[in-house]
Amino acid sequence: MVIGVLKEQAPETRVSLVPEVVAQFVKMNVTVYIEDGAGERAFFSNSSYTDAGASIKDAASVAKEADILLSFHPQNVPAQIKSGAIVVGVFQPLFQSVMMKEWASKGWTVFSMDMIPRTTRAQAMDVLSSQANIAGYKAVLLAAFQYSRYFPMFMTAAGSIAPAKVLILGAGVAGLQAIATARRLGAVVEVFDTRPAVKEEVMSLGAKFVEVEGAADASKAGGYAVEQSEEFQQKQKAKIHEHAKKSDIIITTAQIPGRKAPILITKEMIEDMRAGSVIIDLASVTGGNTDLTKDCETIMHKGVTIIGNSALPATTSSDASKLYSKNMLNFLKLIINKEGSINLNWEDDIVKGSCMAHDSKIVNDRLQALIS
Repeated sequence: MVIGVLKEQAPETRVSLVPEVVAQFVKMNVTVYIEDGAGERAFFSNSSYTDAGASIKDAASVAKEADILLSFHPQNVPAQIKSGAIVVGVFQPLFQSVMMKEWASKGWTVFSMDMIPRTTRAQAMDVLSSQANIAGYKAVLLAAFQYSRYFPMFMTAAGSIAPAKVLILGAGVAGLQAIATARRLGAVVEVFDTRPAVKEEVMSLGAKFVEVEGAADASKAGGYAVEQSEEFQQKQKAKIHEHAKKSDIIITTAQIPGRKAPILITKEMIEDMRAGSVIIDLASVTGGNTDLTKDCETIMHKGVTIIGNSALPATTSSDASKLYSKNMLNFLKLIINKEGSINLNWEDDIVKGSCMAHDSKIVNDRLQALIS
């Protein structure tokens, strides 16, 4: 049985398997093919892969011979994959329903790692969390780089400088890492989240929790935001506006699976922020949390810099690849038996929940509802 890893298209810098994980697959009696140069942008050489037991192949050979093909993004998946192959990556299938239907028609079995149930057992396979952790960290560093003032308080002979005021919208994995990083840099941090359950964790990191009463219960949403009532949204908008206009840095992280990201920062709020302020929008890939966000672009509006960046994990390519690779290993162990052969156990909730297509059909209920 062959696992194939393709080189990602620029600007992606990560690779689906790192050499140390390749070595573990080799011990499982699995053959691993790596496309020539696949790990270069993550600083893993061809020789490091061959030392781990992999074979270096050209892209066409990897695509045609792999029984399991690994790729980050759907645009990197070639058409010449053999029928019956398994394709695994982060495909955002609820936004790519037409593509998923096309892939199903090719006879591919498709697993999307961003659809793995967010349960305790699945934590070791949760690519969204492992990559969001990096995104939260890098968002603060990017904000500090773009910000025209200091982050920490400074007391000098020339006078005192007040610390930056950071507002973080969403206390999920990315938000919590952003809190910790901003606090380490000396900023004063406030956090808004619709889930009261995260208040204690936010405060334990040294941030102030901004509360709005009447939020819908998000305890069963797997760590995501949920849609709120119109009344709550109005109260939320007023509270965020109140804090946003006093903030120097805003980092937004709120996303709802399969839907456009909620607008939390309006154009009016941005115009009330002081010139030189910075917004980092980590929800830009699904539309963004501001009225003005554009994915993979930096814009300035009335002196406020708005950065939509959905590729921050790729700026830490080595560690991001290592974490993703470990997630991939833990997942593939569920579908590869001790003899190194494929064994799809549909009784396993993680295998079933992350599978989008099998046997030339769409098999995920939420995806079926979008297509029908």
